[in-house]
Amino acid sequence: MLGKTTITAVVAIAAAGWVTACGSTSNVGAGSNGQTAQAGQICGQQAAAKPGYPRTVPKIDGGANTLSGAGSTFVAPVMSVWTKNYSQSDGVQVAYQSIGSGGGVQQIFAGTVDFGASDTPMKDSELAAAKSGAILHIPLTLGAVVPTYNVKGVRTGLKFDGDTLGKIFAGKITKWNDPALVALNPGITLPDQPIAVAHRSDGSGTTAVWTDFLTKESPTWVQTLGGPDRSFGKDIAWPVGIGGKGNEGVSGIINQTEGGIGYVELAYALAQNLNYGQVKNKAGNFIQPCVATITAGTQGIAYPRDLRVSLTDGPNPNAYPITGTTYALVYQNQTNAPKAKALVNFFAWVLSTGQDDAASVNYAPLGKDLQGLAMEQVHKITLNGSPVAP
Repeated sequence: MLGKTTITAVVAIAAAGWVTACGSTSNVGAGSNGQTAQAGQICGQQAAAKPGYPRTVPKIDGGANTLSGAGSTFVAPVMSVWTKNYSQSDGVQVAYQSIGSGGGVQQIFAGTVDFGASDTPMKDSELAAAKSGAILHIPLTLGAVVPTYNVKGVRTGLKFDGDTLGKIFAGKITKWNDPALVALNPGITLPDQPIAVAHRSDGSGTTAVWTDFLTKESPTWVQTLGGPDRSFGKDIAWPVGIGGKGNEGVSGIINQTEGGIGYVELAYALAQNLNYGQVKNKAGNFIQPCVATITAGTQGIAYPRDLRVSLTDGPNPNAYPITGTTYALVYQNQTNAPKAKALVNFFAWVLSTGQDDAASVNYAPLGKDLQGLAMEQVHKITLNGSPVAP
């Protein structure tokens, strides 16, 4: 299993894998009618790099020179880039623990970090349990959760749909040459080999994004888990499989297990040189995950005021369907002036200059509309009831 100290290595390898992720159109983007979908062409064009959002909140003097955060492993590679670059530009050290979204929620509850990070919105019951007041959800970046596999002789690009993935993770499809997989992948020889499922063992926002998609697309998955209230969430009673801690842990299991299948954020698949699949979206197109198709996943989404929303199964025909965002979890009303100013400074930087760094490690920057809404959340941060941002 990979440890937290490997995050820098993950970032470096994922950055090198940028061309691999979005530079090929071979066997990508095929629609349900066998035609090539536009999404594959978008990935081939290596679209959408740096949005160049201006830093609309100037640096506020008097901020703390250290911050602490914890949570999502999904966001850890790009968070590592952000914390390094922010230290160089603003001289502030941001220490981030990659412990899983469930841990991020618990740490912000306990007040042991300045911000948490989760790839799934907090539930109403969780928000109600917060003892230190209202918690804001601030979207930071977009990423893809990909099915990754280790099957001898089968390269990146194997096709999946949501119902088939649901049956695999429910333990109903157990062989790689199952007729459902063969039908989705004509011309590819799949072996008579047992499928070894890998999943997260910790409370995970990546799991929540993955199971949100399975719940929407696979009746078998929902039925096996006992209903939609049990088939979606950060913690799942997995019917089959081996658990790994963090995206790092699941990546390690797949890398070491012949016949394995799991789910990780795209950057981890690239970092470990894992094969990953295309997934059929709502429009019937099999979509390659890359920056452009992840961005398309947010198009056509209606955002509520608190920005707690599901991005899976987006309506855009070019959307990669297992797309998610990482939310910074921040108490709206701060009581420590230096920390309050430092939080506003950091997130104002992440949502402007920091968005230009996202594509370097295969994350998508927030689209203009969502970036504007996220900045509105930053403006809601108060110090003893008064706005911190000018």
